[in-house]
Amino acid sequence: MSSPFHPLRQQLLGAAEALGDGPAALPEILAGIVDDVDHALREPLEIFPVCHHSPASALAMLRRLREKQPKVIYLELCEDLQPLLTELRNCRLPVALQAFASELEGFPKESAPLSVIAPITEASAEYQAISYALDTPGVELVLVDRSTDHVFQWQPDPSSPAGTEEPEDDLHGDAVGVEIGDLRPRFAELEEHLLHHGRVRHWSEWWDQYVEQPLAGADHDTYRQVMVLVGSLFRRLAPHDTSRYASDEDRERYMWTRIRAHLAATGTDPADGLYVCGAFHAASRLPEVGSAPGTPDFTITPRTATTWLYGLIPSSHSAIEAQFGLAPGSVSIAATTWQKQLVKQRLTPFRLDGQKGGKKKATKALPLPSAATGPVTDHLTGYLAGPPRLDGLDEEELRGWCVDIVRLARRNGYLASTADAIAVFETSILLAGMRGRARPTPYDFQDAAVTCIEKDAVPGRRDVRRLCEILLGGDRIGQVGYDALPPLARDVYDRLAPLGLNLDQRSIQRALLDLAADPELAACSRLLWMLRYLLPDQAVRPIMGSRRLGEKHIQESWDLDLGRHQRAIIELGYEGVTVEQVLEQRLRRDAWDPKATAAVALKAVENSMLFLQSPRLTDELGNRAVELLSAERTVDEAPVVLRRIRRLLGHYRATTPVLPSWCERFVTSGYAHYCTLLPTAFVDEDTGVRQVGAMLGFLFSMESLALSLGCDRTQLEIAVRQCHPEAPAKIALLWAARNQLGDLSLADLRDRVDALLANPLVVPAFPQYVSGFVQALDPVPRLAPFVVETLSKAFGRLPDPVLLPWLPKLITTLKSQAAELVPVLTREAGRTFPGTLAAIDSWTPPWLARRPSPAGPGAGPGSLSPATGPVGAFLATHPATTDAVSTLLGCAGQWTEPTAPTSPESSAPAVLLTTYPATATAVATLISA
Repeated sequence: MSSPFHPLRQQLLGAAEALGDGPAALPEILAGIVDDVDHALREPLEIFPVCHHSPASALAMLRRLREKQPKVIYLELCEDLQPLLTELRNCRLPVALQAFASELEGFPKESAPLSVIAPITEASAEYQAISYALDTPGVELVLVDRSTDHVFQWQPDPSSPAGTEEPEDDLHGDAVGVEIGDLRPRFAELEEHLLHHGRVRHWSEWWDQYVEQPLAGADHDTYRQVMVLVGSLFRRLAPHDTSRYASDEDRERYMWTRIRAHLAATGTDPADGLYVCGAFHAASRLPEVGSAPGTPDFTITPRTATTWLYGLIPSSHSAIEAQFGLAPGSVSIAATTWQKQLVKQRLTPFRLDGQKGGKKKATKALPLPSAATGPVTDHLTGYLAGPPRLDGLDEEELRGWCVDIVRLARRNGYLASTADAIAVFETSILLAGMRGRARPTPYDFQDAAVTCIEKDAVPGRRDVRRLCEILLGGDRIGQVGYDALPPLARDVYDRLAPLGLNLDQRSIQRALLDLAADPELAACSRLLWMLRYLLPDQAVRPIMGSRRLGEKHIQESWDLDLGRHQRAIIELGYEGVTVEQVLEQRLRRDAWDPKATAAVALKAVENSMLFLQSPRLTDELGNRAVELLSAERTVDEAPVVLRRIRRLLGHYRATTPVLPSWCERFVTSGYAHYCTLLPTAFVDEDTGVRQVGAMLGFLFSMESLALSLGCDRTQLEIAVRQCHPEAPAKIALLWAARNQLGDLSLADLRDRVDALLANPLVVPAFPQYVSGFVQALDPVPRLAPFVVETLSKAFGRLPDPVLLPWLPKLITTLKSQAAELVPVLTREAGRTFPGTLAAIDSWTPPWLARRPSPAGPGAGPGSLSPATGPVGAFLATHPATTDAVSTLLGCAGQWTEPTAPTSPESSAPAVLLTTYPATATAVATLISA
């Protein structure tokens, strides 16, 4: 039987021979694409080739469905997504079908979570087929493409050579996009050639000019032949040695195996079916392709044990453009073209009953199907012989565009006028003529508007190209209806209903919560704080109010933008049934992550107390924090650990009679842990001063609690004696620690600082000592007067070449590492220095004031004489304790003989203070210093 395409085949072979200097494979390619068309049209099951989000494909599908009225439609879409299709009734398009998996079995754990999305728009052949099948009695819709599990089974291993052959241009965020009918060239050379000779800038414009517009009004046979021809051309020119090409061939084998199985199981006549697939797949010549009973089947591997969750998420034109690599605004232009062609051709599209975002569909029975089509005839020769039949210039449409873009530009700050509208009109026609087009396209109009209006500046947030996209359709964003939401998302909407807000609204809404007047809103407040933790920052944002341990607010205000972040709420539903369950899983995941630290676990503990109020979970996370702290070999996060455990201990002491057991274990384990690491941290160059100071802060501030729980203070003393730092800042920290332990008196500490200032070789490094003393304010807060004294001496004695370069560094260091210590220094300085300018002249620094010298009895306030009575006799009999305290305070003196009390009403304490005023004077001097 001769092929109707034989004359075309001979004509193309003759053209190939005439091009003697062309590629050697040219005759094979030209003849092969004709054979592919002939082979596809001979298939008993009608193959309907499409391009995703193509108005021409949607129009052709609409006309074909009304004409043929097939009883079964096989659609190229992941087969496990079929239950979601009925939920499209509750949505406003565009939306995307999604499969999601967070707990993986059979896939690398580090690749979690896995996600697959398939966007659906109204201006697509797939949606027209879905709407027809779901709303027409007796019609069956069968999804035949590989399952989402197989999508990732067939993904090349990134570590293998095959996994690096092609860039991952099919990712949409973290989700793999299912490309239905993708006709984009697979290599840059072909695309560059087409764009250059087509006088267009990008692939979307080439497709619109040479495929979309000519095929918008073409008959069914012409449409099919042209689409298979284009798919065959790209298929034969694509590299065959890539993993993506092999995956496409496996998809074709998979789909035809499913089709043959369904035909055999149901006994459906192939003539009553329709197979909707991408034009690339329609031109397949694989042995496994075809509906004939003897065609070999493809061995389909079983799915893994991964549990997949399914749902609908909002999509948008811009997201679809990013997924398919299309030019910005191309999907919006396609939607506008779809609506225009519907009016022009007087067609009524199929729309699911109850579909949101459109007019109510009138119930109208379909006409009787037309008679079976006749024999296949050649429509390609006439189509390829002449230029594309494009519509002529529509002056009214172009004039409306020009007027509207000028109006929109003026609203956005441009100094546009009527003259600019005229210039855009004429420039659009000029550009279309230069590019060989009889009618200016939206892309010509965009270029003309940018040239005539934008000029050299953009006064607002939007440039002219973006304004053109808004004018021609804008970035339409879909929405999932309440009935199609997962249980968690519906629960969120129900629990926030008392706020009285329209949460579907795509704008920021202000929620005011008066918790004192309406206590029922406390549940809404608690839910909002959990959503604040789980969702992006802009979805739920507090304006007034906070959530901290021990705080309770009576009023809160929130900015809610849940309408534009509906996808994030839906994806939470893939992790659990309630927000509380998802939050608990997140906290556990953070605490048990392989890279988790004690600081991370303590943060999880605090969050569990703030949001969940679950003692069981809190104790579990606290025990995990103890395990992580004991296993750590570095002290990099010691400041964070100290800050968080102090906050938790303070909260427990204020709210509970006893500390939880995990808190006690954390303190005892941390005390032993930091004592063990202290000598190493002092000498380790990679450990900063702030980290060592935090370790000392933990040891000294938790010392009393640790000792009461059974720790040994000797361990800390031995650890401090084993420290031998070399860095000046750490040396200062060590001196402060020794002072806290009683091993270094304050007088000796002053002597050491004075010796440093007197040594010219040490003076350049003295600022580092000061930084160490500042960091010591956290572990040894009683050194605040001494630090003020040291800073004052540094400012007074350091030479300008040393002091002036050090000041900026001191300020930045205090800001970044010790911001919380600056108020301590400020308050201490306020107590030390005079408060008025006049008092400065007569003010003497306390550390320069002369101390009183000891004298005999009755010699005045500087004499040291024992008191009379029982207290005096006891002190005189056992003077060792008093001598030790006096030496520690730096005010040692000589004992004299006791005298009798001077008045009978003098009590022992009074006599002690009056007879020995030197002790009180020394203590007062020490405090004031």
